[in-house]
Amino acid sequence: MSEAIPSPVTTVGWTADLGRAVRLLRAFGVEQTDPDHFYGTLAADSVGQLSSYVDLRGARMLDVGGGPGYFADAFRGAGATYYAIDSDLGELSGRGEPMPGTVLASGMELPIADGQIDVCFSSNVLEHVPEPWRMADEMVRVTKPGGTIFLSYTGWWGLHGGHETAPWHFLGGHRAARRYERKQGKPPKNKFGESLFPITVTGGLRWARSCADAELVAAFPRYHPRWAYGVLAVPGVREFATWNLTVVLRRR
Repeated sequence: MSEAIPSPVTTVGWTADLGRAVRLLRAFGVEQTDPDHFYGTLAADSVGQLSSYVDLRGARMLDVGGGPGYFADAFRGAGATYYAIDSDLGELSGRGEPMPGTVLASGMELPIADGQIDVCFSSNVLEHVPEPWRMADEMVRVTKPGGTIFLSYTGWWGLHGGHETAPWHFLGGHRAARRYERKQGKPPKNKFGESLFPITVTGGLRWARSCADAELVAAFPRYHPRWAYGVLAVPGVREFATWNLTVVLRRR
C-alpha cells in the first residue's frame, strides 16, 4: 500500500530532471579520485535544491558535518552567512586549515542556543552518527521558528548503503569491511559500527512525521529525477530504491 509523501517544490534555474541525475551519478563515480569535482558538483546542486525552499541571501546557515569547505564556498556564494560544525578534524582540514566559521563539535550535541539559525542543513552525515535522530532533534532545536531544516542521508539498504564496501554490505557490515580490507590492503574509510551505521529510509520518515517542533514540508529521493520520486511512497521498495532520503521541515 502506498503512502502520501509531501512533494518538493520547483524553483527557476534548478530542475530535478534526468540530466541532473546523470551528472550527479558521474560525479559520484569519481568521489575518491577527484573529490574536488565530486564535492563541488554536489555543493552546487545543493544550493539549487535548498533554494527551492528558502531564500539563502542573508540567511544565517549552519551545516552540520560541513567537511573541508566545498559547501562553504557554494553557500556563501549564494549569499548565506555560513557556519559549519564537524566532529572530525581530519574532515575539516581536508583542504588545509579549517575555514573561518567552522567549529569542532558533535552533531548530537550542538554548541548553539535554541532558535539561533535560519537554515540548518546536513548532507550525508546521519549514517555516520550512532544516534542519528538525536542529531536530527538537535538540528530542529537550534533553528528559529519559521526556519528551514534540510536533512539528507544514505539509507543502509540502498545500493550505496555500505559506501565503499557496497554492495557487500547486504551480507553484513562487518563482513563487507573485512572483505574490503582483504582486497584493498587497508580498512575502509567508513568503518561499520564506528563511523558507519545502518539507518533506514522508513526511520527518517517516521522521525520527520512525529517531530513535535517542526512540520514536514517535503520528503523525496535526493538524487532521483522527479518522475522517480514515487518509489518513496512504497514500503519495502523505498529502502532499496531511494538511495538517499531528503526531508525538509519548517520549525514551528
